[in-house]
Amino acid sequence: MALSQESFAWVADLVRRRSAIQLAGGKEYLVESRLLPLARDLTGGDVDAYVQRVRGGGHDGEHGRIVEALTTNETSWFRDSSPFTSLRTHVLPQLLSTRGSVAHLKVWSAACSTGQEPYSLAMTLTDALPPGASFEILATDLSEQVLTRARSGRYSQLEINRGLPAPLMVRHLTRVGAEWQISDGLRRTITFRAHNLLDPPPAGARFDIVFLRNVLIYFDAATKKAILDRVRRVLAPDGALVLGAAETTIGIDDSWQRVPVGTGSVYTPSRAGAAGGAPFGAPAGGPAGGPAGGPLAGGLPSPRVAPAATPAAALAGGPPGAASLAARAPLGRAVAAAGTAGSLLPRPRPAAAQPLVPGQSRPATTPRPVPAAASGAARGARPLPNASDRNPPGRSPFDRTTYDRPTPAATPVPPTRGAQR
Repeated sequence: MALSQESFAWVADLVRRRSAIQLAGGKEYLVESRLLPLARDLTGGDVDAYVQRVRGGGHDGEHGRIVEALTTNETSWFRDSSPFTSLRTHVLPQLLSTRGSVAHLKVWSAACSTGQEPYSLAMTLTDALPPGASFEILATDLSEQVLTRARSGRYSQLEINRGLPAPLMVRHLTRVGAEWQISDGLRRTITFRAHNLLDPPPAGARFDIVFLRNVLIYFDAATKKAILDRVRRVLAPDGALVLGAAETTIGIDDSWQRVPVGTGSVYTPSRAGAAGGAPFGAPAGGPAGGPAGGPLAGGLPSPRVAPAATPAAALAGGPPGAASLAARAPLGRAVAAAGTAGSLLPRPRPAAAQPLVPGQSRPATTPRPVPAAASGAARGARPLPNASDRNPPGRSPFDRTTYDRPTPAATPVPPTRGAQR
């Protein structure tokens, strides 16, 4: 029997109260497919009858199973690779610049599902941290079922094929029958624990990096703000929050600021709300967001070459007319800031041709070579010109002259009727 609207409404309310996830109308097919394995145990596969029996009482243990079945999300190794690349190239160097090379970093992987994300984090940190630095990862999820799988660290070949690079597989996993087993060393860096994001954060925790990806999209605005507030309480002032590609704090919680890193972005407690340390992206011991500091200072990379003090200095040694141009303040400043005076100044034009005096011969000039396509066209052939014929190396298409233009083949003009005798 198909799931009735009454049963769907009861399931949606149960999931909302337990996990704050909203099951909007139209998701009946999802509920039926997820609850079908549970219904086989009690009602032979009738999902609607299963829900009605659970509602009737005496099956409170099924409530948790229903919530777990409907909150297990999709996951894979190094999912959306950009956050892991940014972690290696931007976030870790910034944290190490303020903590020192012997830092001990704490990472929280929230809503970790079956463990691919925290294990991907552990592989990244193992490769990226310098000798002497260490880390530990807390991985949490609402579902005890998925946490049991994550703790085992054992995955099928199909799961391994979903995003795990072969070199990392060989380094960190071993083959056990038809499955692959995470190494003991990597597993020891991760602690798996059941946790509901609606509950207070883990007691006494203080994290440098929090991965909370592809989770907020399931909540309403009020719940998103509440979760972000809980995360901010346990994130170090110079720490980084990583969200999913479709998620943001903008317009939800103003106590966060977005910091572009690499091809993505991270979020850090705003400077107004940060206390006890320099905000992420600010140099240690210096003003927050000042020009000096790590790769994220001010959100922009530092210039490779210091700009010239004055426009005249920037234009020194430039083409003729540079000095007079530098005296014009607006344009001069723009050229100085760009630092490429020669490319911005107009090149001097060649002297105009002088008219010939009667009796004077034209100076001898060397005509430009005629492309092969042009000579062929003069003989009546119509080959397709190649790129080098259209635009010889070192010349612009705008430099072409009449010498370069193919001469069309002459077409004989038939004699007029009157000329035929």
